Amino acid sequence: MEKGLISVDRWAEGSQAYFLTHLHADHTQGLNSTWAKAPIFCSRITAKLFPFKFPNFKLSLLRVLDLGSWHSLSLISPSTRSKITVQVMAIDAYHCPGAVMLLFRGEFGCLLNTGDFRWEKNSERAKLGREMLLNALKDDAVDVLYLDNTYCNPSYEFPPREVAAQQVVDIISSHPEHDIIIGIDTLGKEDLLLHISNALNTKIWVWPERLQTMHLLGFHDIFTTKTSLTRVRAVPRYSFSIDTLEGLNTMRPTIGIIPSGLPWVVKPLEGDEKLFGSLLTSRCKRNKVSSRGGKQNDKINGTLGSVKWFHKYIYSVQYSDHSCYLEIEEFIRLVQPTNMKGIVSSSSSYVDPVYYFGHLCGINQPSLRLHHQHQKKEGGDRVVPAHTNSKFGRGCYPEVEKKRKRVVGPLGVHLSKVSVLRRARRGVKLSENECPD
Repeated sequence: MEKGLISVDRWAEGSQAYFLTHLHADHTQGLNSTWAKAPIFCSRITAKLFPFKFPNFKLSLLRVLDLGSWHSLSLISPSTRSKITVQVMAIDAYHCPGAVMLLFRGEFGCLLNTGDFRWEKNSERAKLGREMLLNALKDDAVDVLYLDNTYCNPSYEFPPREVAAQQVVDIISSHPEHDIIIGIDTLGKEDLLLHISNALNTKIWVWPERLQTMHLLGFHDIFTTKTSLTRVRAVPRYSFSIDTLEGLNTMRPTIGIIPSGLPWVVKPLEGDEKLFGSLLTSRCKRNKVSSRGGKQNDKINGTLGSVKWFHKYIYSVQYSDHSCYLEIEEFIRLVQPTNMKGIVSSSSSYVDPVYYFGHLCGINQPSLRLHHQHQKKEGGDRVVPAHTNSKFGRGCYPEVEKKRKRVVGPLGVHLSKVSVLRRARRGVKLSENECPD
């Protein structure tokens, strides 16, 4: 695909159509309420949440992509000025509400951008996504896979979110006299909070803006802003810190829970740095210690193998909304791309995904290069549905992956590899000459 046609999660000048995979802040940098460059294509849920994140945005610029449907765009080639037809399908990325993968096809070939995604092999929701993707690809090959490589390292091995959610419930149950503080973002981890609420039959406190988001997502009875109604509170991640937990514990017993593939509280337990371990290691050390320094409640012994006692008041649970290494590998084996490029260059152990998985695509593997250290990382307008060409039905997907024919075109194996020294940002502009060798 030539430069100047499409951008995904990038908001600079120069494209005719822009696509948003989801509403997390690192994917919307450069986007604001005064946007007027071109239409933005996104999922229906993202379009619903959009005015809350970007007040006064001109909603007529939004184009809704229904999951599993092909949508056609008519664009103009910047080089020949001739008309180009691009088809795109949105597929559930199972990352946060509204997050989608984007599958493009046209004369240029077939491109797949995962955005941020979690590919849990045995999840029913992921099975539907797998079926939808295979039905869409049929006999086509993916010429370039733009991959969420956040945890593209064999060190990262996470349990399914369903398991991690139960681990959080077990921690809460083992501390019946404690207040519970859970650090979350402004969007995401809703399934975790719902699981806690259902398992413990309790409401969950959220801050007022988060409550509005919950209501937009259709959750009206589970969440509250009244602290007197519950001991479980979901707080903004930026307000979650060791100092905060230590201060709260001067008033009443409180524990904090970090649900993340990597803990984002950086200070280790003073005097025992081994508890903190290496940020490059995903397997958490088990410490049978409670928040008061004693033995853990026997109820949770043996069930929290991936839970870490991060600080005397803090547990880290590997509840990740990104795919771990083995899930990434399974996804690549399914898609069988001709080439691939990572969309994240600022993760704690960044590796060009071609290094680990190039052999699955027939690509020569580059030398391993890592970053040296972790980088800290309704108005009157109407939302216009995108034109839909067709909708794929849901049949039984094959248990054995189909072999698809490979068409080596302008986006074939001759495209340059992504550099690990790319600017530390998410998102890609779909251009064959963007990335240096």
